[in-house]
Amino acid sequence: MTDNQADIATEFKARILTNINNVDEAAWDSLAGSRNPFLSWRFLNALEQSGSVSTQTGWAPRHIWLTDETDTPIGAAPLYAKTHSQGEYVFDHGWADALHRAGGNYYPKLQCAVPFTPANGPRLMARDMSGKNALLSAMIQACQEWGYSGAHLTFLEEDDQAACDEIGLLMRQDRQFHFFNKGYETFDDFLETLASRKRKNIRKERHAAQGDVTIKRLTGDDLKPEHWDVFYKCYVDTGARKWGSPYLNREFFVRIHETMKDAILLIMAWQDDTPIAAALNFIGSEALYGRNWGCLAHKPFLHFELCYYQAIDAAIELGLSRVEAGAQGEHKLARGYEPVATHSAHYISHPGLRGAVADYLTGEREAVEQNIEILGQYTPFKKGAS
Repeated sequence: MTDNQADIATEFKARILTNINNVDEAAWDSLAGSRNPFLSWRFLNALEQSGSVSTQTGWAPRHIWLTDETDTPIGAAPLYAKTHSQGEYVFDHGWADALHRAGGNYYPKLQCAVPFTPANGPRLMARDMSGKNALLSAMIQACQEWGYSGAHLTFLEEDDQAACDEIGLLMRQDRQFHFFNKGYETFDDFLETLASRKRKNIRKERHAAQGDVTIKRLTGDDLKPEHWDVFYKCYVDTGARKWGSPYLNREFFVRIHETMKDAILLIMAWQDDTPIAAALNFIGSEALYGRNWGCLAHKPFLHFELCYYQAIDAAIELGLSRVEAGAQGEHKLARGYEPVATHSAHYISHPGLRGAVADYLTGEREAVEQNIEILGQYTPFKKGAS
């Protein structure tokens, strides 16, 4: 496939976009929908225009743009050429090592995902299954023509899983912890569904975290540049400890403040008028998505308060059905977040590696399913309330 157009089927044409601003914002968003803020043109454009996503950072945009014979948009997929496996949250380093030991090259590869964002959402953004199949065909065709090792689609919703499974991609499973709003009107309503000991523990943690601290939830016009200055210091501190260097630069946060501040919820804490911690969330039409957190001073349980309890409170207040609190974290279980499966799909060009990975994934899926079942027995809810 060229950088211009390639025929996928007689009724479809596909372009590879090396910059998302090669297409109109409204046209992209008509396919992405409004449920998930991370698939919006504004979010993806902020990643690119800030330089957080680029060839230099190992995330070269290769978005697929699908049109019919009248050039009407009918499908799109956020796609990147990757030269490493960082910032994905679905780990394939072992696969890369195996191929390298066998004398092959795992990089570059294609990644269909939202960079640095382990949140479920649309990946094959098409109005019907034929459009999804065409997007997958374009992805695989690109892999083959460019000599890439494979294509990987991560944090898939159910209909995209079905499309990938139908054409024989390797299906992978992992797990996260999500809070589900079961018609609660207040945080106390949620607490009443918990076992007594768990309820008391959460109240104790919240009391300790809130002592001598002022906490504010900021969105829209209440967000100011000085709030972002504090948040970025917190983010850089956390990023330096976790990854060595942060994935997102300061310019990215300038751009999302300018273009999508109404979809942002920044939760901040002050002690003696000094800001000490912040947690960044994005607001979807159905879910609140917890993304980044950091602190400038240690205070017991403040992480739990800002990232989990305040998020629950906000989701209830906003009438959202769930909180997706990001990757990993068994400690979320005791705080009302339940284990759920996440899904990815993988096309691997090398037949030997594909066979080995397929065998591995069979056992891994069974282990993940068992892990979710076991963890589900340790939720803090009263018997029968979960």
